Amino acid sequence: MTYVSALNPLSATDLLSSFGTIGILVVLFAETGLLIGFFLPGDSLLFTAGLICATGVGGLNLSLPWVLVAAAAGALAGAQVGFLIGRGAGAALTARAGRPRLAAGLRRAEELFIRYGPAKAIVLARFIPVVRTVLNPLAGALHTPVAMFTVWQAVGGLLWSVGLVLAGYALGAFVPGVDQYLLPVIAVVVVVSLIPLARELIRERRRSPES
Repeated sequence: MTYVSALNPLSATDLLSSFGTIGILVVLFAETGLLIGFFLPGDSLLFTAGLICATGVGGLNLSLPWVLVAAAAGALAGAQVGFLIGRGAGAALTARAGRPRLAAGLRRAEELFIRYGPAKAIVLARFIPVVRTVLNPLAGALHTPVAMFTVWQAVGGLLWSVGLVLAGYALGAFVPGVDQYLLPVIAVVVVVSLIPLARELIRERRRSPES
């Protein structure tokens, strides 16, 4: 009982220590499919899981194939469920985003749709915390075609989930002692994952005065 109460849901290592591989599936499903999961640490969870697969840091033994399956399944199923919820509830669902952080994520998701169109926005949103939570129901509420959403959420979901797990695994396998610097490494990876989006936004802002 004491152990459960000490669990920090924002800590990737705590989640993996407590729930293992099944925790990856559940966390990614909640973060990408349910608005209540916007605070969960998807990026750091995926990267840390890959690193643990390679190093066994903290005495944890995770299987890379099962981690990849859980990550992909949680990311893809969560996004599809979020889309279907948004499609059924419509604009009333997004109107409930009263928390400041969730409301800000919703605004950024809407900006992505306007700037890049549905397909590119669905892929890019996977790499932005909070936005990847709200964009899926938003896509449903905006009546994005089911086939289009399914294809591009699968592309973005696999790039994000499998890519971060393999990045963590590669770093742990090829850089000796990297597990001793776990927190700084995770912080750097999260920042780096935002670089492609930042470049796109800068490029768009430079073009807008000309148009």
